[in-house]
Amino acid sequence: MNKNKIDSNGKIVVAGIDIGSVSSKAVILMDREPVSSSEIRTRIPKESALKVIEEASRKVNLSLDDIHYIVATGYGKSQVSFAHKTVSEISCAAKGAIEMWGKSVQTILEAGGESCKVIHCTENGRVLDFLWNDKCSSGIGVSIEVLADLVNMDLKEIGKIALETSEFPKISDFCVVYARSEAFDLVKDKVSPEKIVTAYHYAMAKRIAILVERLGLKKDFVVTGGMSRNPGIMKWLKESLKIDLLAPKIDLDPSMAVAFGAALFADNLYKQ
Repeated sequence: MNKNKIDSNGKIVVAGIDIGSVSSKAVILMDREPVSSSEIRTRIPKESALKVIEEASRKVNLSLDDIHYIVATGYGKSQVSFAHKTVSEISCAAKGAIEMWGKSVQTILEAGGESCKVIHCTENGRVLDFLWNDKCSSGIGVSIEVLADLVNMDLKEIGKIALETSEFPKISDFCVVYARSEAFDLVKDKVSPEKIVTAYHYAMAKRIAILVERLGLKKDFVVTGGMSRNPGIMKWLKESLKIDLLAPKIDLDPSMAVAFGAALFADNLYKQ
């Protein structure tokens, strides 16, 4: 996306803001094309919303006043006081995924820091059915952050490390809390950090796969949310489900799909 000054005269500028429990994201569209995006850690939702949209605007020398319409989504959407409308993250994920990957998408896994959602949708992005994770699958993304601290590794690199070995101990895929406890035990037993990381990613991917299979896997299948950037989770998830993933058709990080979907809703609503 262009990070230089852009001419917004006569163009429709809209934005979507996704206030998640772990991170806040913003995507700005100009005449329906993504021109800027930003992501920050969620602290106080109201403050994070303003900070993330200002950061995205600053990249292309825009101000909040230049944006014609804003849609907020995510768990903190009600606290985005400057948004014109709020839309559910389920609907935004479906709309964003269809635009990013194409009309063949039928199943979406929105894998965030605290929650995972599996969504079935039509070729136009209308939600047909969805399933929210149970308590045994909650907090997988955050638990990987805890694991990174436990084994003293960089969070940005830990997913790559999970690809480095094919031999690792078994960790429970029944529950995130159990899995985290078993990882602590492996550290005490002085199992190598690489094997612990791989075992944990494998277990969490299996846990997510169980959620997907509960709703039913319809092709084509795509993954959005923060865990879409974790190569370890993605590798083991694909192997567990025995499926390949589509490549996005536009230059936008899959973790931005919900914010992108919110921005698409903003574009449609502004034109009404």
